[in-house]
This record gives sequence, structure tokens and C-alpha cells, in this order.
Amino acid sequence: MVKKKRERFVDKGSEIVRQGETEDDRIMNLSLRPALLKDFIGQDAMVDSLVIALKAAAKRNEPMEHLLFSGPPGLGKTSLAHIIANESGAKITATSGPAIDKAGDLIGILTNLSEGDILFIDEIHRLSKVVEEFIYPAMENYQIDFLIDKGPYAKTIKFNLKRFTLIGATTRAGLLSAPLRDRFGMFLHLEFYPPEELEIITRRSAGLLGIPIDGGGAAEIAMRSRGTPRIANRLLRRVRDWVEVKSDGRITREAAIKALAVHGIDEKGLDRIDRRLLEVIYSSYKGGPAGIGALASALNEETDTIEDIVEPYLLKIGFLRRTPRGRELTEEAYRYMGKMAGGEGESNSL
Repeated sequence: MVKKKRERFVDKGSEIVRQGETEDDRIMNLSLRPALLKDFIGQDAMVDSLVIALKAAAKRNEPMEHLLFSGPPGLGKTSLAHIIANESGAKITATSGPAIDKAGDLIGILTNLSEGDILFIDEIHRLSKVVEEFIYPAMENYQIDFLIDKGPYAKTIKFNLKRFTLIGATTRAGLLSAPLRDRFGMFLHLEFYPPEELEIITRRSAGLLGIPIDGGGAAEIAMRSRGTPRIANRLLRRVRDWVEVKSDGRITREAAIKALAVHGIDEKGLDRIDRRLLEVIYSSYKGGPAGIGALASALNEETDTIEDIVEPYLLKIGFLRRTPRGRELTEEAYRYMGKMAGGEGESNSL
């Protein structure tokens, strides 16, 4: 069951704009995505599971089970969905949860899918309840029951669908309803990348973009990329701009340090909003606890931005704690800031 791959995006705005990304950034990210699993760097255990699932589905001549990718933004969920389409020779239709606001939109998408096609829904936790309920029978029985009219004239129209694979991606797996989560056959969680793998990714991207870079430059960018390939690629382009204007066009460790300092990226990979968050918790709440709503107001940011973009990395590196009462700074955060616990001022020992 191998068909010519055709790629179609249902909605021009279907891919959610990421924090700090421009239109050029997103187009560039598309060009840097690996096309095959053998080219995908990192997430080894998960990739091994995908290889087995793809081979088993091909052996049975049937579509793959429905998959759910979860994890922070920028780790490769969308890339993996397109890789699966490439590996299986299937057409992929990509959209996002907020883009499907009516049941009719979903019916139009599903009825246009052919045998073995892939439907990729990014931010699937943001589907409306009405739309989500239509997905249940589609995932289980490849059917949709659509109710038309009301009262005594109401009747149900049944749509039979071709067998397809639904790939969902979410940054907030905890917000998925249990009925939807239970209908996925595979749950795959993506972890932050270690600096060694990010260095390989940075070198690969530099090669594709024709950017001269040495080991020190790649390592410095990787170390400041917050464990995220998307950020590594973005920082690589910003450093490239700096060296083309301020230096000889070659990315070295020294050039990377100077260029990233201009953008407010420190040696831990923290940017201005990260440091503002830590400072607000320290100065306004004496190190915490602080509620997410209060922090969002103080920073003039959306709560989703803080929870999806800022917090995951700060939690990973041990700078923040989540408690029932709110967010608290850790000893690691105090050491990083050169402060004493309790908002009492500068530490004499650090």
C-alpha cells in the first residue's frame, strides 16, 4: 500500500506561530527538517519504536495506529509526523486544534482522506468538545454520524471513512480528555535534548545553510539552546547575521558568545523573559510561592506563554518548583541570581 506522497496543508494558518518566530523562521525550519528517521537526531528510544511500528504496519499492509506526540515546543513533533508520512509513502494533511472550530470542518477534512493517509493535528488539546466527540467514532470505526435538522425532523447521516492514521501533537498532555487520549494506540513523549545532540543538529543545519562554523561555535550555540532544536536553529541564524556584519562570516566560540549576548541569551540559555520571571518571583513574592495568573500579569504575558514556553526549561534545569500554592525559586535559582533566599538582597557568599 504505497502511494505517491502528496503534502497538503488545510489551513494556511494551521501551524501555530511559536514564541519569537517570524514567517522567515518558520519557512527556514521547514527546510531544515529531516525527511527520514535515519536522519533524525536524538530521541533514540522513541525512534526505535517508530521504526518497529512502521515496519509492522507495512508488513500487514495497513495504516499505522493512531499516534500521540507530547512534549515542549520545538522538539520535533511536527517533523516526526512528516517523517512518518515520508517513510510510509502517505499523503499528510496538517492542521491544528484551534483551526478546526466547527464539526463541518472536521467532516470535510476526514472525508477527503484516502486509504492510508495521515491527518496531523497540532495542539490537539485545543480541539473544541463538539469537534472532539466527532473524532471518537472516526478513530475507532472509521465512521462519522452527523446529525442534521432538529426535533421531529432530525436525522443522522453516516459517513464511512477510509482507513487513516491520526497523529496528534500536544504541549499539554494533561489537558487532553481521557476518552481522546485512550483512543491513541501509541503515546510518545519527546524529551529535551542534551548539548551533544544539539551540537550535531547545529552542525547539520549549518551545513545545509552553508554557514562556516567550528566545533567551539556549534558547542556554544548548543549549550544555550534550552535543549530544543528549534531554538538551536534560530540562534544559529542570529549568530550568522552577527558574524556576517561584525566579523569574517565564520562562527567561532568567541563570535557566538558575543552575538548571543546582543540578544540577551546567557550561558544557561536564559533570555530576558526568563530572567524577568525569576526576578519577579524573587522581588515581588520573596522567592514564592507565586500564582501563574499573578506572574502573567506582572510580566504582561499570556499564561499559556509562561506555561508552554518559559516554565518547562526552568523546571528542567531546577530553577523553579511547582507547588499547590504556586511557583517557587530553588536554591539553584538563588545561586544563579547571586541572591539570598527570602528576597533579602545580595548574597555575600555568592
